[in-house]
Amino acid sequence: GKQLFAEALMDGTMEGFFKLIEQFRTQDEPAYCGLASLAMVLNTLAIDPRRAWKGPWRWFHEQMLDCCLPILRVAEEGIAACLARCNGARVEVRQSGSFSVEDFREDVQQASQSETEHLIVSYSRKQFLQTGDGHFSPVGGYHARRDLVLILDTARFKYPPHWVPLTELFEAMKRVDPTTNQPRGYMKMGAFPRLDSVLFTLKRRGE
Repeated sequence: GKQLFAEALMDGTMEGFFKLIEQFRTQDEPAYCGLASLAMVLNTLAIDPRRAWKGPWRWFHEQMLDCCLPILRVAEEGIAACLARCNGARVEVRQSGSFSVEDFREDVQQASQSETEHLIVSYSRKQFLQTGDGHFSPVGGYHARRDLVLILDTARFKYPPHWVPLTELFEAMKRVDPTTNQPRGYMKMGAFPRLDSVLFTLKRRGE
């Protein structure tokens, strides 16, 4: 793992990793992988929640992500694009069947070479013979020479961050979610450009 990380870092496809790892969190509940992934990426993008988390601190937490869907519904069905949008993020959704493995590879590589764009993948753990089924996690990086994707698994009580073959992850997104009867996919997230601050100056009479 260390060797893969070092090689990917040298190749410039770990650019977003360090900001993501600052916000790496363990999901609060077994069904909160999507909420934890979303909170992690929103904080990584330094998006203002426009409300306090605790005390004076403005920070995204899983329990705050209910602006368009109830928390319990999200826990059952997974995160939706509206949760990212109504919290101030720019988001594009890619559902399996609407993109090729080449398209996915291009998006993974682009995000891994950027500090301002991140991917959250929705996939079935069964593809990797892992415990459980549907899961969300952010992509932490990409090893182009071996075509491996680094998954920052939010269920850290089960699995540490790990590399998976991109082609296998592509197949894992094809598996139908039994709750929604839809295939899975991924979200591309970024922040909208910040407006320049407007500075006001006071002048004394006669100046």
